Amino acid sequence: MTAVIYARYSSDSQREASIEGQLRDCKDYAEKNGITVVGTYIDRAYSAKTDDRPDFQRMIKDSAKKIFDVVLVWKLDRFARNRFDAVNYKYQLEKNGVHLVSAMEPISQGPEGIMVESMLIGMAEYYSAELALKVARGERENALQCKYNGGVVPLGFTIGKEDRLYHIDPETAPIVQEIFSRYADGEPAEKIAASLNERGLRTRTGKPFVKNSFFQIFRNRRYIGEYLYKDIVTPGGIPAIVDEDLFNRVQQRFEQNKIAHGRPAKEDVSYLLTTKLFCGKCGTLMGGESGTSHMGNTYYYYKCGKAKRHGKAHCNLKAIRKEPLERFVVETAIKVIFSDEIIERLIDLIMDAQQQENTRLPVLKDQLRDTEKRLANLLEAIEQGILTPTTKQRLDELEARKEALNTSILEEELKKPVLTREWMRFWFEKFRKGDMRDMEHQRQIIDTFVNSVYVFDDRVVLNFNFTDDSKTISREEVLGSSAVENAPPNVRPFT
Repeated sequence: MTAVIYARYSSDSQREASIEGQLRDCKDYAEKNGITVVGTYIDRAYSAKTDDRPDFQRMIKDSAKKIFDVVLVWKLDRFARNRFDAVNYKYQLEKNGVHLVSAMEPISQGPEGIMVESMLIGMAEYYSAELALKVARGERENALQCKYNGGVVPLGFTIGKEDRLYHIDPETAPIVQEIFSRYADGEPAEKIAASLNERGLRTRTGKPFVKNSFFQIFRNRRYIGEYLYKDIVTPGGIPAIVDEDLFNRVQQRFEQNKIAHGRPAKEDVSYLLTTKLFCGKCGTLMGGESGTSHMGNTYYYYKCGKAKRHGKAHCNLKAIRKEPLERFVVETAIKVIFSDEIIERLIDLIMDAQQQENTRLPVLKDQLRDTEKRLANLLEAIEQGILTPTTKQRLDELEARKEALNTSILEEELKKPVLTREWMRFWFEKFRKGDMRDMEHQRQIIDTFVNSVYVFDDRVVLNFNFTDDSKTISREEVLGSSAVENAPPNVRPFT
């Protein structure tokens, strides 16, 4: 088998050593498992919460060229930290005949492996979300104290190194006062910019002034001493550079002269079944679209991708309403999966899988037992007076090896904590008793448990992750299953 390694770290604060460590562990895994590494894809300072990563996208594109069989990552959270991207891009890899493998989280191919992988990705997303909450709490506390919370510092201010508070910059604050005064007195913004540039003055980012340079300055209420961070507004929270009368005169003139820019943002609608919903007639992925009635109401649908691109002549499956279909899928998933009997069965499978998946830990423990046995034999020989010139050297080597193995075992155990039955039961109960009206709860159920959904003219076929592998169920498999034969004829529960 041939493989490429994908490595990533999140921020500039992390070091190149992070990449080196990932590559080293992945290459070790490949060597032990007879896999030939043919290339690497590396994204530096890119978060896995987004798929906007250059080398990641290049890797996904290259997977279609059939030049490698495996994408090897250090851990699954290097690949993606949200369930949508994990499912979407893993599906694209599988479609191209490429498998995703984690070097530090070997996952079995059975049904329990599917559940463990889903939980690992879910926990990575949970960690990312929890970290974001902690950062948000810290930023909110800073904001309540009117402290700097990052970003470009407005012209005219400096940030105290010790107190992290806004202070007036005696060198640039007079420039801000001049800009406000000249504009309020009727001078054109272009003329003000040209005058400042002739004197060698520059913006906060070191660039020459242009007309647009003043738009943010004129709107920035920090200049009248108002601290603003998200929903926290504190009048007088920072020192003022201009008085309110001058600021308001500028606003009045700016309103008279401004030009409206852009269009209203397009409404953001989440199609929860994206990458899992297929046309039962032709097998093409179905995508979201919207339509407006003569009364002005907007409705959202899923439509066959082939019909969207080429018209009804290529596929005449009717579009299906988004909300009823998603609700049906989630409600059915809860009925099928979350019975007490199935939950306990899944927990049993996951507990068994945990004992089998970590192949490195048993090897390390075997090596430790062997090392301790050799140490005991050597010490016994020393006690009996059997000494050679290399005895001391050999004793030191074994002691060092024992210490290194103990450290490796501890790291391995900390790396992947064992999930208890109680924790897993709580996790399943969270899904079973969650708020069905909550969009995020619906998304979690679909992403974790639903393998694929096929829409026909008279029925909808749901496939869950209970098979022996995590590949998407094909249309041919659906047509050959008893699910189609047992479906009620001419029943369409959606409008």
